Amino acid sequence: MHLPDIQTLQIALDYLAQVIQWRMGCYFSDNGQEWEPMPNPPDEWMTSQTPLLGFIRKHQLDNAAQLTLLMALAPYLQPDFFDRLIAAQLPQAGDYPEIGGWRGKTHRGFLPTGETVLFILGGNQFGDTPSESLRERLRLQQLFSVEHPFSREGVLYLDSPAEGEPLMSGKLVMTQDYIDLFIQGYFSRPHFSTRFPAQHITTEMEWEDLVLNAQTLQQIRDLEAWITYGPTILYEWGMKKKLKLGYRALFYGPPGTGKTLTASLLGKYTGKDVYKVDISMMVSKFIGETEKNLANLFARAESKDWILFFDEADALFGKRTNVRDAHDKYANQEVSYLLQRVENYDGLVILSSNFKSNIDEAFIRRFQSIIQFPMPNAKERLQLWQMAFPSQVRLADVVDLPQLSATYELTGSDIMNVVQYSCLQALQQGDTVIHHEDLLYAIKREFSKAGKMM
Repeated sequence: MHLPDIQTLQIALDYLAQVIQWRMGCYFSDNGQEWEPMPNPPDEWMTSQTPLLGFIRKHQLDNAAQLTLLMALAPYLQPDFFDRLIAAQLPQAGDYPEIGGWRGKTHRGFLPTGETVLFILGGNQFGDTPSESLRERLRLQQLFSVEHPFSREGVLYLDSPAEGEPLMSGKLVMTQDYIDLFIQGYFSRPHFSTRFPAQHITTEMEWEDLVLNAQTLQQIRDLEAWITYGPTILYEWGMKKKLKLGYRALFYGPPGTGKTLTASLLGKYTGKDVYKVDISMMVSKFIGETEKNLANLFARAESKDWILFFDEADALFGKRTNVRDAHDKYANQEVSYLLQRVENYDGLVILSSNFKSNIDEAFIRRFQSIIQFPMPNAKERLQLWQMAFPSQVRLADVVDLPQLSATYELTGSDIMNVVQYSCLQALQQGDTVIHHEDLLYAIKREFSKAGKMM
């Protein structure tokens, strides 16, 4: 279990409190104190080895950016942090628009806005002249530009204010991922929910358990090579300016042929988290909600190096239609928006479909890999049958696996369902023998589920 670095966090809060007290004293006093220099960070703060300081060093953040980080983080560490400091300087309640701030629906304490950041970093007395003050104010607003590491890395942002209100009145928001990283020391895996409709998937199986033809296996190995060596090509070999970030692959073939298992194994052997996206929760009948759900998903996944696996992707990545009504128009807009997000994602995106022809051609053109997962042939089915049974059972003498493999066209998933059923029947009979009739009955059930005749 990771434990937060309490000492470093307290040093950070103490330093931020010292800066706020200095700023409040400068602004609300009449003795000229406002021109004293801002306190410097303590040595212990600058030398600590924590994710927070690691982020600061990696991006070479100046003191203004460091203090902005701390202002966004402080309410999560001490709910009354700002209230105590403001009340100490301003015991009489009042309205001070230059300080900014807001109060939440359930959180009763003072929460910072963009105006709070600008006030703490200098208020409206940045320079000797109004033009110098304005110039410095505009410079500091670059902390919230899309080019700043805060935005690029998805660390913090200003929430959009009400229509017609100044941008700097927006709430200062730190994303949950970085709250977890800076406080707990690691990125927490998101919980499956309507806001994050994707589930972390793993497997206990190995590459040796995956039975596929040689061509498909080679394509998967090529994909694994990109996951492993892609960063070297992009950054060490200087190809970032010539190649798009990220990688896009299509897995297509009948259900049960190993598409999900392959995605899980790629994550397992490359050390990447794999998230299986629930398409049904992603798509909404309400206009604009699908784009919002997609934005939440990709914003959370950005810069995490996750593998995003869209199973049964036809519902979301299907072919666009001719526009006949408003519904068609917005459906096509959703596909276009999704195309843009997938193309700009810096990790691996895998789309899974039963049929390649179901996927919109605009997506097909952008895939670096298109990998078919065909029905296993008789030789591959025999291998699946031989690997499927637990060592605790034995096959009845009349069970002929080569004959079953040659006769019944089943997927790996179908075969595992048959094995599970036959093992349960053996246990119910107080036996460890797998009987031929149980296998045939289970095979018949699998054919029936698929709408096929034996």
